[in-house]
Amino acid sequence: MKKDNSMKITLLIPTLNEIEGMKQIMPKIKKEWVDQILIVDGDSTDGTADYAKGCGYEVIVQKQKGIRHAYIEAMEHVRGDIVITFSPDGNSIPELIPPLVDKMKEGFDMVIVSRYAKGAKSEDDDPVTSFGNWLFTSLINLLHGSRYTDAMVIYRAWKREVFNELDLDKEESYIFEERLFRTKIGVEPLLSVRAAKRGLRCADMPGDEPARIGGERKLKIVQWGLAYMFEVIREVFVWR
Repeated sequence: MKKDNSMKITLLIPTLNEIEGMKQIMPKIKKEWVDQILIVDGDSTDGTADYAKGCGYEVIVQKQKGIRHAYIEAMEHVRGDIVITFSPDGNSIPELIPPLVDKMKEGFDMVIVSRYAKGAKSEDDDPVTSFGNWLFTSLINLLHGSRYTDAMVIYRAWKREVFNELDLDKEESYIFEERLFRTKIGVEPLLSVRAAKRGLRCADMPGDEPARIGGERKLKIVQWGLAYMFEVIREVFVWR
């Protein structure tokens, strides 16, 4: 793929103890695919950050815990017009980066690499997570007028300015439900909801989700599920 130099791309990779996945996945990412590879580490104890630095990647270490803080703290370091969020634990396929960039160049504000689009599959799902992803995606589509096939996945690309325009950089967008359910949540469900409410041009593209490589699964099914359900319903009544 020949890169359009007028459109700068940042590959944003949040990490927390992902050394096994990083060693297998990162060599598959060609640096010419993007303009910036930015690693945001949540204070790993397994050498993830040191490995990334040793490979020459740009690395920042989070000041606050939680996946959403990885994104918020990364924004001041992002140099791209488009941000691709990518999981280095094996769930995200590196070879889909060039077609994802190409899809964004068609004029979309956000493109999601969907595990549930026609022709794609998830090898990391279990019955509980599969049902949860279906439930939340269906509810978001019903309540907010979207047509997503996968509203929850991390692997997606979006225009840099969208993050601030949708108030995803603001503490008040998350703090009530985090305190209520005593957890720290991600940005993807709220990003999907508010992109739909704002009428942004969004698309899905099929992409398999392989099983994760090493590390520990960080999903907190009950707490995150309750917090995200609160968000999805709350957004019917607030934030215009």
